[in-house]
Amino acid sequence: MVDLSVKLGEITLKNPIMTASGTFSSRENSQFIDINELGAVITKGVSNISWDGNPTPRIAETYGGMINAVGLQNDGVDSYIENELAFLNQFDTIKIANIAGRTIEEYCEVVEKLNTSSIDMMEINISCPNIKCGGIGFGTDALLASEITRHIKKIAKKPIIVKLTPNVTDITEIAKAVEAEGADVISLINTLLGMKIDVHKKKCVVANRMGGLSGPAIKPIAVRMVYQVRRAVNIPIIGLGGIMSGEDVAEFILAGADAVAIGTASLIDPTAPIRIKNEFIKYMNLYKFKNISELKNSFID
Repeated sequence: MVDLSVKLGEITLKNPIMTASGTFSSRENSQFIDINELGAVITKGVSNISWDGNPTPRIAETYGGMINAVGLQNDGVDSYIENELAFLNQFDTIKIANIAGRTIEEYCEVVEKLNTSSIDMMEINISCPNIKCGGIGFGTDALLASEITRHIKKIAKKPIIVKLTPNVTDITEIAKAVEAEGADVISLINTLLGMKIDVHKKKCVVANRMGGLSGPAIKPIAVRMVYQVRRAVNIPIIGLGGIMSGEDVAEFILAGADAVAIGTASLIDPTAPIRIKNEFIKYMNLYKFKNISELKNSFID
């Protein structure tokens, strides 16, 4: 029997498979999979008050992926606690809230409300490319990333994950900056900024013009960045970006990730997280790895 358990700081996951924020609705997806089988669920981004998001259309298919510019539409943290979190509480899995904001004060307001909730961890989204202020504005500047991490760590009563953007010159500088201010875990990568133009209508397909590119097309970039960040920081890493199979999971772990998040694959096939987990178990058995550490330590650098 393979031991799939992993530790993210003080939190233990039964396996390294989790869902990426914004790609998985607990209530809807529970019709297709047993959420109890997941290591963790990272829920859709939540803000201090309701956000309308960006105008439509918001999504465009691309070669090997998709572009989204949803703009973090959500009903606010109070509704989140009463509805999404209340539903998720029935499952035996780690619950992680993804937190969004336009200012440090907005982020902190959400953190304070979630401090007394059943959430196990908080993922601080400083990397969303689809809102006009906040989000990626914090994640592309090491000083701002440090500042927001410092403020949140002062008040957070749950471990925090800082989600990094790939839209920077050197992601390791941002990673080191948030680690220095007390981040418990780092997740990477969020989407790459992209655009698609309809050559017949002569206009952008997405109303926001630009959006976040996700899917298999970005996986080599994500793997490379996980590899670089692993060698720059000592805290745990959640790897994500184009994971579609069990072997993709193994690739991220070999690069240095402690756990992984499944995103776009769930939008294509809502059963993907469990399928990918089962494929990963087969991979582990094939190479006779007894646990995740054995796999990680087998990498030949």
